[in-house]
Amino acid sequence: MLAVHDLEIRVGARLLMENVSFRVADGDKIGLVGRNGAGKTTLTKVLAGDVLPSGGSVTRSGELGYLPQDPRSGNPEDLARTRILDARGLGQLNLGMTEAALAMGSDDPAVADKAMKRYARLTEQFEAQGGYAAEAEAASIANNLSLPDRILDQPLSTLSGGQRRRIELARILFSDAETMILDEPTNHLDADSVVWLREFLKGYKGGLIVISHDVELVEETVNKVFYLDANRQVIDQYNMGWKLYLRQREADEERRRKERANAEKKATSLQLQAARFGAKASKAAAAHQMVARAEKLLAGLDDVRQVERVAKLRFPEPASCGRTPLMAQNLSKSYGSLEIFTAVDLAIDRGSKVVVIGLNGAGKTTTMSMITGLLRPTAGTVIVHGADVWADPVVAKRNMGVLPDRLRLFDRLTGAQLLYYAGVLRGMDEETVRSRTADLAHAFGLEESLSRLVSDFSAGMTKKVALAAAMIHSPRLLVLDEPFESVDPVSAATVTEILQNYVAAGGTVGATLSNPNTDSSTVIGLIAAVIILAVSFGTLIAMFLPIISAVIGLALGLAIIGLLGHI
Repeated sequence: MLAVHDLEIRVGARLLMENVSFRVADGDKIGLVGRNGAGKTTLTKVLAGDVLPSGGSVTRSGELGYLPQDPRSGNPEDLARTRILDARGLGQLNLGMTEAALAMGSDDPAVADKAMKRYARLTEQFEAQGGYAAEAEAASIANNLSLPDRILDQPLSTLSGGQRRRIELARILFSDAETMILDEPTNHLDADSVVWLREFLKGYKGGLIVISHDVELVEETVNKVFYLDANRQVIDQYNMGWKLYLRQREADEERRRKERANAEKKATSLQLQAARFGAKASKAAAAHQMVARAEKLLAGLDDVRQVERVAKLRFPEPASCGRTPLMAQNLSKSYGSLEIFTAVDLAIDRGSKVVVIGLNGAGKTTTMSMITGLLRPTAGTVIVHGADVWADPVVAKRNMGVLPDRLRLFDRLTGAQLLYYAGVLRGMDEETVRSRTADLAHAFGLEESLSRLVSDFSAGMTKKVALAAAMIHSPRLLVLDEPFESVDPVSAATVTEILQNYVAAGGTVGATLSNPNTDSSTVIGLIAAVIILAVSFGTLIAMFLPIISAVIGLALGLAIIGLLGHI
């Protein structure tokens, strides 16, 4: 259970929320909503104990499971299976049993005898904690999150970001925690896993706080909605499901608008009357009282809610380029004996919008990292507008903008400093950098955030400022790894429109998506071709599907992925 009393949270001098009190008991399933930057992630960190509040208190009872947006906990040398089982204290026992079993085969009788006794002791402990049944339960959860045995038997350090996050999600779901706090749990999940997660959360008996831009998950699982109002620095609590909340919130906003209009009308009338009375010495005191009443009326009004709309961006056209801005020849990548793919040739024409989709671990991020010069291929070359990414990296990288998966940003800079650095690094003059920074900040809704450190940004805001940095120099090629992850629906629509305008002006876009079904309307509006990645045969299957209908291409791509996933 969680009990929050009179909570106040600040980031530097900025007030995120104050006078917040609520309880989370068994059966409470709370959807935490609000625009990017409102303080959702910061609140979950405070509730989990990772960050101290500026005021108030948080009381926790029972075990709490917390899934942050970028989990980095656990020994990187531990096996993924061990990490999950450790949620109930079984991982190290299981590992010890395995080590003891191996030592029992020693030629040294003393070593074998000691190992046998250790194995018997650990097995007794393991069985007493329901180890074998729990192990089967953990395996079932992992399987439903698309984590097969080959991944569970790998050290955490070898896993991709998406695989690592799914391991942490499986660990928390397996933990039997009395309260769970899940920050964007559907990130890096495929469509089947998202459906399974919804059903799991619907049947969960404990307390739940979830942040998710998957509207269907929120709609089907939550019975309360907490809306973080960034303008009023409060949390509006709605003890109802998602659909009722939407109607009630709109009614509340309308009521506030009417109250504001009435108060402003009364205040204006008082001010005018005070101005007339003020001209007479005998009525000066009455005039002063009227002014004070008008000021009190206006002071009690809520700020006008920021309208959530897609901003229009005037973006400079990318520099002219040849017909084929991106080519890869004989591209191969392997890690030791693990062959990711071999002998791949790609050619992406100017003005293309290409999405790279595939199962988690199929090599999407690896492919993008090699294309952008962040990861050296085992063999082959990548040519960007005639420049070899590895032989002539300065020229190649000035021709492209990159949004990497793990957001390699200088987060001790402010948002404005980061964009300035990104522009100057690519040879732009200061005046142009300032102009484009203003345009991008307006488009992404970052005007009020540019003076803050990037380290204080929410995950969604970090994604947006990183995309702005990738686009500031009007590159000929944009390579984006998971551009819609952690981005709210309004901002996702903004990103889509920006990319469509960019391509219409002659730019080229390549993007990866773990789960196109999470926002199919956004994806369908963006793509014009599909590249399918699979590792079922130890090779990359690169299929360009230039399509008349993006919907047909997306459906075909997902169908092939589903087929390959069962081979």
